[in-house]
Order: sequence, then structure tokens, then C-alpha cells
Amino acid sequence: MSTVPCLAITMGDPAGIGPEIILKALANDSPSNASQIMVIGNRQLLQFTYEHLLQHTKLTEKDLADPQTLSILDLPLDDPITWGQGDRVSGGFSFACLEKAIALTLQGKFQGIVTAPIAKSLWKAAGHDYPGQTEVLAQRAGVEKFGMMFVGKSPHTGWILRSLLATTHIPLSQVPQALTPELMTLKLDLLIQCLEQDFGIRQPKIAIAGLNPHSGEAGQLGTEEQDWLLDWLAQAQSNHPEAKLMGLIPPDTMWVKPGQAWYGNYQVQPHTADAYLALYHDQGLIPVKLMAFDQAINTTVGLPFIRTSPDHGTAFDIAGQGVANASSMKAAIELATQIITTRHISSNVPTF
Repeated sequence: MSTVPCLAITMGDPAGIGPEIILKALANDSPSNASQIMVIGNRQLLQFTYEHLLQHTKLTEKDLADPQTLSILDLPLDDPITWGQGDRVSGGFSFACLEKAIALTLQGKFQGIVTAPIAKSLWKAAGHDYPGQTEVLAQRAGVEKFGMMFVGKSPHTGWILRSLLATTHIPLSQVPQALTPELMTLKLDLLIQCLEQDFGIRQPKIAIAGLNPHSGEAGQLGTEEQDWLLDWLAQAQSNHPEAKLMGLIPPDTMWVKPGQAWYGNYQVQPHTADAYLALYHDQGLIPVKLMAFDQAINTTVGLPFIRTSPDHGTAFDIAGQGVANASSMKAAIELATQIITTRHISSNVPTF
């Protein structure tokens, strides 16, 4: 029985920065040393990326993992790939990497998956019409109750930001219809379970945003709060006496204390929440990316395995230039390792 966390890392879109940040994240001083890792991708492309970056950028061998030393599940990539020019071929390859990682994880080969960035439009061009990787993971795992949470550790203070989204990749006009008491209960339950299971927080403080400006201003700026959100919050607090639910906080002020805690106000840290529940995509992600763009990690809660991912895109415009920041990928590997350890997961996983 192996007690060392075993992770799969998918290459993401090969025309983007995925290969580069993987090589940087798996360099000798990386958090990956605490895990057994297999890269799901194309060995030849990783080798080409390694040699190109050494020959044409300021990067040195200490900055990059040598593909010859990595465990790589080599998937075929017959058509040529041009950095910065993703197409249906690169989109199809990134989808194949994710599918292979999920299949092997469900077979017990891995305890978690770290996914490099993909381009949703190129998935669609390749015939795979999904909102994102989160939805594919949930579908393949047979999970209907899942959520998208973002985690970041401040490099200034060490304070940890956690934000879960009630709704994710839907148009803003559909948010009021998608939000229901049942959905809010599902997401809150997932969040409370995640805080205890993955972070050891058993009596969490959770800040919950309102939907409308000023949380509706007593019905003057929207009625959802008055119509049902406030009643839902009261019932949720009754159902979770172990938690302190704070809300409905006006969305424009909910992020003030987190911002202060992130950038250096140690005095405000005891007054922040353990997690923040945002009601729609940009309400939660604009502040997260403003504070923690290079540190934040996307983690999918509710799956039967661990999934983390850097909180940035394919960055086609800088692919192959050696300037991609691998901090978020390193943090994603580290968080996956920490969560697996916290859950005390062990399974009969072969050493690569």
C-alpha cells in the first residue's frame, strides 16, 4: 500500500504554455518531490520544449525538469503543433489527455489529477462541447453534486483565500434563474464538507454574498434577497449550527477584508472568513484573480478524487518564450498533495 500521493498531470493545450509550466513546476526544487507524478501528454513535444527553452531563452537546466527523468504516459500527436496557434488538433489532444487521466484515476492508478490549461473553444472545434474541464470530470466520475473552488495563499502574509462559486460558466442573464434554494444548499454543503475534509476546519466562518448591488437595498435594487435568499440563509444557519454564516454581504464590500488580509494587514486576519461563497462567476473570480492571479488554484469539490488546476488560461500569446509563470502550477501540485495527505488516502498504486 503506497502512502505517497500519486498524481497525474495533464499537458493541457500543447499550443499553449502547458508544456512549459509543467517542466518548470517539476524542476528539482518543486513541491512535486513529495508525490509520485506521471505526465499525461506527448514525450516528443515535452523534449522539444525542453531543448528549445534551453537554447533560445535565458532558462537553464536548473529551471526545467529534464523529460528524460519524468514518468510520461505518451499519447500520439501526429499533426504538427505551432505554439500560439491552437486549433482543433491541439484542442482534441488536450481533451484526450484529460480523458486518459480520468480513466486511469477511476481505475485507482492515481489519487488526484492536476490539469494544465485548455481552450474551451478549441475543444468545441474538435467536437467536444463542454463548458470546461470541471464538467467533464464530474460527468466521467458520475457526480451530480460538485463545485468550483479557488484557493490561494498570500505570499505577503500567508493568509489563505478560499472562494466557492454557486454558479459557474453560464451567461449573467441566466444567473437569477439558476440560483435556487436547492442549489445554494448543495453548494454550501459541499463547501462545509470540503473545509472539514480537506483543510481540517470543523467550525468554519463562511461569508455569503448577496446577488444584487448592496444586497438589494431592501428590495430597491433587486428582490431576490427579500424574496428568498434571506430566508434560505436563516434556514441554512439552523441546519449548520457548527458553522458561522455571515451574510448576505453586499458584493462590493465582501472582498475588502480579504484584500487587506492578502496584502499585509495582519490585524484584520482574525476577522476574515475561512471561505467565501460567491453567487456567480465574476463576483467570485474578479477579486480572486486581482489578488492571487499567479498563486490561485482551481479545485473541484465533490469528486471521488482530487482535482486541482492553475487559475489561468493557455496564454497562447507567450507560448514557447520561456516567460510563463509556473507559480500556480506548482501551487496546484502542492495543494493536491496536501489534500491527499489530509484525507489519509492510500491505495495500491504502482511505483512508476
